[in-house]
Amino acid sequence: MPYVNIKITKEGNVTPEQKSALIEGATNLLHDVLGKNKSTTVVTIDEVDTDNWGIGGIPVTEIRKNAAAKK
Repeated sequence: MPYVNIKITKEGNVTPEQKSALIEGATNLLHDVLGKNKSTTVVTIDEVDTDNWGIGGIPVTEIRKNAAAKK
């Protein structure tokens, strides 16, 4: 039983339709590439607060604030 965990930042801009497309796409990818059974493939999506996600030692919240200030 394949298990896929997709992690994205929680910024309120991912629609239920987009999440559905991610789940379907990941399921289809495993089926098409590895021949995995779609009915036993599990896909979860975790939305992580930007305060809890860091890149290069900097929280994403800070990265977003810095980027907005430069505009």
